Amino acid sequence: MTTEADFRQARYNEPLLSELKTTKSDAYIGRTLKPFEESWVPAALSRKTPIGLPNISEPRVVRHYTRLSQMNFGIDSGPYPLGSCTMKYNPKLNEEVAGMPKFSKMHPASPIRGSQGMLEIMAKLQEWLAAISGMAEVSIQPAAGAQGEWSAMLITRAYHESRGEGYRTEVVCPDSAHGTNPASAAMAGYEVVEIKSKDGGVDLEALRAAVSPKRTAAFMITNPSTLGLFEGQIREIAKIVHDAGALLYYDGANFNAILGKTNPGVMGFDMVHFNLHKTFSTPHGGGGPGAGPIGVVKHLAPFLPVPLVAWKEDRYILDFDRPKSIGRVKSWWGNAGMFVRAYAYIRLFGADGLLENTEIAVLNANYVHHRLKGVFPSDVQPNTPRKHETVLSGAKLYAERGIRTADLAKRLLDYGIHAPTVYFPLIVEESIMIEPTETETKEALDGICDALIAISKEDPEVVKSAPHNTSVARVDEVEAARKPILTWKDA
Repeated sequence: MTTEADFRQARYNEPLLSELKTTKSDAYIGRTLKPFEESWVPAALSRKTPIGLPNISEPRVVRHYTRLSQMNFGIDSGPYPLGSCTMKYNPKLNEEVAGMPKFSKMHPASPIRGSQGMLEIMAKLQEWLAAISGMAEVSIQPAAGAQGEWSAMLITRAYHESRGEGYRTEVVCPDSAHGTNPASAAMAGYEVVEIKSKDGGVDLEALRAAVSPKRTAAFMITNPSTLGLFEGQIREIAKIVHDAGALLYYDGANFNAILGKTNPGVMGFDMVHFNLHKTFSTPHGGGGPGAGPIGVVKHLAPFLPVPLVAWKEDRYILDFDRPKSIGRVKSWWGNAGMFVRAYAYIRLFGADGLLENTEIAVLNANYVHHRLKGVFPSDVQPNTPRKHETVLSGAKLYAERGIRTADLAKRLLDYGIHAPTVYFPLIVEESIMIEPTETETKEALDGICDALIAISKEDPEVVKSAPHNTSVARVDEVEAARKPILTWKDA
């Protein structure tokens, strides 16, 4: 019979440990090998009762977490056609570069003279993003797209106040805007004015009626829109906004559709934020880290958040000498690891490669649109070419077979495909929002389309009770949102 002592000797070679404990040169090692009850943890901080963790073998632990990783779905597992969120594949080269010790182990308090390589990458990224967007200057400080939006609204306030126009208290948003737009404006202290869309685009008459030289600070919009449609009246929109003395803000969430083809500067925008994860392939999801650089035209540059990277005499520096700046919006230098990844992505593809990526993304979105528009028809410009994504409608399927878009999405999981974005934008009934990105093959796109078409013909009861072969069956979404179980608890 194997005793505990036998096990300890076989597992830890206890005689050797005893020898180490008696060796003066290895006194420190000996201390660390003492049992827990002899540790240096102060008695006041020691746990008085067992923690309650399960006592299981290493193979069971490894298999448990390996199985969990296999149950989870990610972009490395298969297509992730979330509309608007742009879940494109992240090249592993980016991760390798960002993981290089001179980047990953660098401390943000490192001396400037010893950090010139990192600062050069940041400076180049600032320059490239400015050129790509048609803006005069870019700050890469904001930690996420939403924080880039919020920073833009702070710049808007600072700019108008510098002109003695602090009485401008309203920000106008279309009803197809990303939810972060009105939220960012409200967080900056503005009153949000929503205008209705007209056939998927901005209603010019509604815009004219909403803007005012006495009240309007900015108009926030993305182009292409969340419907995947390019706003052909953008120059007229810019004129209406600027004639009222307001600023035109570009939500860069859909930049993946225009990269290399046109830019916000050409369209007449004054400010733009970038989602580095959406267009330049840095990691997305899980709450961060992220990066949402913000670019502005020349007369707004003094208000950008600090620090910016600048060249002074013989080296790069962090420039804080900007008296009109809105100040810091992120600690230290920003999320530097994201800057390295975006830099590597842009260097990897170059101008021609980035343009080709845009063309493939648009081609993929239109392929999906044409395959599915007859099954999930939408009344919003059904025959107009899409850009980066398409928004279809499950209203016809619901009316004829009682299958809702949520049912469709859950059944898609049984086919091993991640569900697209559903019920956004709100202006399309039973909306199905698909963005395939440029990283998916025609085979993958056909798999998505074939599955959606097949589900539309299935027994409604099978679809409405899905998913059936996932690790977790259909859940009460309201209860799950209100009372999420986020940690393991001892029964």
